[in-house]
Amino acid sequence: MFKKQKIVVIIPARGGSKGVPRKNIKLLNGRPLISYAINVALKSKYIDRVIVSTDDKEIAKIAQKYKAEVPFLRPVELAEDSSPTLGVLQHAIKYLEEKEKYKPDFVVLLQPTSPLILVSDINKAIEKIIKTKANSCVSVCEISERPEWMFTFEDTEGDRIKPFLKKNNKKTNRQDLPKIFRLNGAIYVTKKNILMKENKITDKINSSAILMPIERSVDIDRPVDFCIIESIIKQIDFDFLLKNYN
Repeated sequence: MFKKQKIVVIIPARGGSKGVPRKNIKLLNGRPLISYAINVALKSKYIDRVIVSTDDKEIAKIAQKYKAEVPFLRPVELAEDSSPTLGVLQHAIKYLEEKEKYKPDFVVLLQPTSPLILVSDINKAIEKIIKTKANSCVSVCEISERPEWMFTFEDTEGDRIKPFLKKNNKKTNRQDLPKIFRLNGAIYVTKKNILMKENKITDKINSSAILMPIERSVDIDRPVDFCIIESIIKQIDFDFLLKNYN
């Protein structure tokens, strides 16, 4: 709880991942992938409950081993490739409100595929959304691939290229260009009413953001991503970061 606000973390983890089979429980540096999101959420002093939403009994068992709550198994229709995350979150909140009479003020979505989240990232996002009175807060990272330097093909044959931006910026030095950020997909904090009544995870008109470094913004989607993140973990003392940056 933060400033008397009830805050729940929901970690979606379906069993049918196709890009990397059984991705959410595949071992990363000797631990199931989903354990990273669970552990970091449990360390936050602001979080009241950590819920894993899954359709898979094996994932549920592993999540419970790492001290997350799994009060239900997600319906099959919410565990398809095309199932929107919004519906998954709304299902979890409806269950908690109807079955347990637990009514959170804020919902934190943590993606298990972003295992380099720190406790400080979660806490900053919660502090930011309450301080700014925004409807949502997202995690972002700075981009290095500038749209000013990008091109598209003029024709289907690919014989000629043209600038992606119609009005091309004449500035060519990176330091002269404005900084641009993208969603890194790691953390989303949303007011419960915005999620349930307005059907939004991110309010594009009234949202705040926290900045995460690019080296911790890797999202696991392909087998090679496991190799990349394992390399990053070996380069930094990740356990030290988890313990001291909270």
